[in-house]
Amino acid sequence: MHKKFKNLTLILVFSLVPTLLIWLPFIFRVNSFWKIPLPQNGLATIVANYDGPLYMVAAKTLYNKTDIQSNFQFPLPTEYYSAHFPLFPVLIRLIGTVTNYPYAMLIVTLLSGILATFFFFKLVSLYTDEKSALFLTFLFSFFPARWLIVKSVGSADPLFIGSIIASLYYFKNKKYLLAGVWGAIAQLTKSPGILLFASYFVFLLFPFIRNQINVTGNRLIEKLNFKKTYPLLLIPLSLILVFIFYAFATGDFWAYFHSGDNIHLIFPPFSIFNYSAPWVGTSWLEEIIFIYLFGAIGVYKLFEKKEY
Repeated sequence: MHKKFKNLTLILVFSLVPTLLIWLPFIFRVNSFWKIPLPQNGLATIVANYDGPLYMVAAKTLYNKTDIQSNFQFPLPTEYYSAHFPLFPVLIRLIGTVTNYPYAMLIVTLLSGILATFFFFKLVSLYTDEKSALFLTFLFSFFPARWLIVKSVGSADPLFIGSIIASLYYFKNKKYLLAGVWGAIAQLTKSPGILLFASYFVFLLFPFIRNQINVTGNRLIEKLNFKKTYPLLLIPLSLILVFIFYAFATGDFWAYFHSGDNIHLIFPPFSIFNYSAPWVGTSWLEEIIFIYLFGAIGVYKLFEKKEY
């Protein structure tokens, strides 16, 4: 019991301290930090960065086009807000009943960061000893730098990443109901959540593909252990629920697909290195290289340990 409390305390410290260090220069309105000039708007600078303002618009209007046009002056079409899935705005709206919306958004982000850090520790603990798991969790609290930033501003990413890690943790332990619930939370948060469901399906099907077993119809359902794994269907069902919500809120069931260029699945592979492509540029291509590298190392390790 004492050890669990100690670990939880460390997880809280790992999650919160880096974010608070990011906030301090803005809270105290420091003129510059390491010779970098800083805006003098306090935490308003934190709130205004990334997609925070867009999520607050969604939280305040629940995607109502008339309300958006009447009350907000961002140079964006009203359809664009549907690219930001509703769970994060709904949580902002709920907490916004007891505080203002900017603080509500930061509170949701902070809590989501703690959630992500906690389940990261739980997941890596399945593969290594406690001391190593805590060290990796410490690294996860501030690396990569983009992760440190998105969990320090108004962003749905910590909730999305935290719920994905939680789903993976429970899937690994064959607790498919909880894996499905957390997967659904990820899906309600950001559109790429559906890729988690696709990954689970391929993972469950892979042994039969590997062994060249001819599986069709009812036999496929049997081999996928559908009686136990069916809660994973909560993930695609939650996506349909988002579209139904959009149908009521905006009058368009397919509002997400009409929100602009927001489907970033690029073919053929490695086209992301075309800096002239939409949404690419050059600012994060080095980060993409590391994502591919770590992904390749992870896949290699899984095959090495026969985790497939």
